Amino acid sequence: MKVPEPKTLSLVMLVLVMVAGQSNGHPCASTFFSALVQLIPCRTAVAPFSPLPPSEACCASIKALGQPCLCVLVNGPPISGVDRSMAMQLPEKCTTDFEPCEIPK
Repeated sequence: MKVPEPKTLSLVMLVLVMVAGQSNGHPCASTFFSALVQLIPCRTAVAPFSPLPPSEACCASIKALGQPCLCVLVNGPPISGVDRSMAMQLPEKCTTDFEPCEIPK
């Protein structure tokens, strides 16, 4: 097994510290992956052509995490198996009072 060079280890440690530092404050910390993980309970409600409404767990996640996390997902890279327009409807379906996400052009 090859031992990583000190420069590589330093870079990995720096990245880990930066990622750990983002967990302070808002739960999704403006990162796509964090928002995606936190909103896993909503996956059945945002699958393309899904007739299923959001579950109580999904709505609880949406309400707890707030509009910023949803916007991080909507504006992030494409997600296989997720219909973005359905994701944007979650606040209304969960009866939350969020401002619409700004979608960059």
